[in-house]
Amino acid sequence: MSALIEIEQGIESLLMEPPYGMDPQQRQRTLLALLKKELAYACDRNPLFRNYVEQWPMDFRGAEEIANLPYLPVGVFKANPPLALVDGDDIKRTLTSSATTGQMPSRVVLDAATAKRMTKAVTAIFRDFIGPARRPYLVIDTPQNLAAQSQMGARGAAIQGLRSFATEVVSCLGSGAEGDLTLDVEKLLASAAKWKDSDVLVYGFTYVIWTHLVQPLQGQGITLDLPGVRVLHSGGWKRLEQRAVTRDVFVQGVASVFGCAADRVVDYYGMVENVGVIYPDCDQGNKHVPAFAEVIVRDPLSLAPVKAGERGLIQVCSVLPTSFPGFLLLTEDMADVVGYDNCSCGRSGISFRFAGRAPKAELRGCGNLENTRYQRGEGSAVAWAT
Repeated sequence: MSALIEIEQGIESLLMEPPYGMDPQQRQRTLLALLKKELAYACDRNPLFRNYVEQWPMDFRGAEEIANLPYLPVGVFKANPPLALVDGDDIKRTLTSSATTGQMPSRVVLDAATAKRMTKAVTAIFRDFIGPARRPYLVIDTPQNLAAQSQMGARGAAIQGLRSFATEVVSCLGSGAEGDLTLDVEKLLASAAKWKDSDVLVYGFTYVIWTHLVQPLQGQGITLDLPGVRVLHSGGWKRLEQRAVTRDVFVQGVASVFGCAADRVVDYYGMVENVGVIYPDCDQGNKHVPAFAEVIVRDPLSLAPVKAGERGLIQVCSVLPTSFPGFLLLTEDMADVVGYDNCSCGRSGISFRFAGRAPKAELRGCGNLENTRYQRGEGSAVAWAT
């Protein structure tokens, strides 16, 4: 049996588990063994990655904890061509995060197998939080982000991730003459009237929901009568914080315009480099990690894992990708650890709360998906591993 086939079988086995119901010790053992195999595979496929791993203070093969495995700084995915473990002909899509002016975007490459399992993983996570039922789906975005397939931003990718739960899809924003977003109030009110007695799924980027839905509706004194709505949102907190819009203000504003309870508004954390894994808030306001992933929160100075009640840098771990080495990544984001295996929602593992970007870290933008093909990582200008 080839190393890749063995890895793929291990990933599929974890995807078949209840996402938050696996025995914690068994999960740790399974993840550790599989991550070691993926590190060895990545070393064989990419000499730059192998060179980096060989400089790690500890041989990963002897590691007894996930926290001791070699991790990459998330900034290495700003390389162009992107860091890859597959040949250029096998790359079906490149997911690219946008960057603010003068900054390089992050890029991760997806082959068919990686893209398929990432869709399966996101679906399993959402199903655990919102249930399997299909329902009307309101997208706080433009039709362009619904329809685009060959080139898709992070907003489009997130929208697509929820389509399997939809009986019908309606977008309520349009683009003005200069590309500015405008709310189609008549379309929104007609949909709300039609769905008044239904469970409704809503998704939008946090900043877009606030700026192009909540504020216009509040300005016109309009309240939608949709008590059964479930509003999912992600990204865009930095811009709202600059406007002094806190999380509580955002949630109350969204709940007021939809006519729903505040607990129907759910934030989730995710990132391009950790594609396939998202972290929605549970009913206690905490984020959790599915069976096929892990989160380690590290002290910013010592990089040692922190205890419950402490804050640190988020390291994301995932067994999902085999087309790029995104298994173990130290991010530029901060989190507060609430506890371990003790959240009253019943989900096991670490429970944490997103605490914003690390000081002086780049502002992370939204993403773009390109069908551009790149060569494998040997040709990358990646200074970290030379």
